[in-house]
Amino acid sequence: MTPLNWLMRGLVGAGGAVLVFVAWPVAHSAWQAQKADVVMYQLRNGQPVELADLAAAFAALNRAVEIDPVAGRYLQRSELVTGAALTADTGVTVDQRIVWLRSAQSDLDIGLGNAPARGVGWARLASVRQGLNGSSRGVVDALLMSIDTAPMLRPIWPARLQLILDNWVSFTPQERQRIGDYVVMTWRRSSERRFFASIIRSPVDELLVRYFLRDEPKAQDELGYWIENVRTHGK
Repeated sequence: MTPLNWLMRGLVGAGGAVLVFVAWPVAHSAWQAQKADVVMYQLRNGQPVELADLAAAFAALNRAVEIDPVAGRYLQRSELVTGAALTADTGVTVDQRIVWLRSAQSDLDIGLGNAPARGVGWARLASVRQGLNGSSRGVVDALLMSIDTAPMLRPIWPARLQLILDNWVSFTPQERQRIGDYVVMTWRRSSERRFFASIIRSPVDELLVRYFLRDEPKAQDELGYWIENVRTHGK
């Protein structure tokens, strides 16, 4: 074998070693993160979660972030922590929920700082800020970023509409016009409009939704139908 062949073999071998060295933390982190998948699924679907399982999921994602501290891992952990904090039947104190929300906010600040084009992450940050401080300008800022980065992401349209209603007083007049146009767009593009009624919790909420849809043909009657349907059959 010629010296050139030996050199090429050596470089390929060294390259393989470097690849393994670089890829191992990513693979190991992903393996750790997968241990939280079951609990994440339960939280997303409103299923009961045992505190012991929740603690194990926290530990797994903590290890995943420690091994490979990239934006995606911080955002993944923020989803778990936010879900635990905002789920009513986890059986933890209000103080513990606040601790979790602050932890989620920290993860979101880091994750979105390094990967800002994450519409779901911005919506989650808006929800976390809402949970910590109530209606505020900070919620509006995160919500607008969520709409800017992922306006067509249908699964979070209901959550966004709820945040819009809860924070209406914090929008500027110019932002209110923009938000009104956004709500109309979601109405037009929704094949299932029941969620517009499901998020209504007060006469003020209903008034706002009707105001958004004031110029849409037949929207008032359809909204009335869905409001009555929700009242009769529940959300």
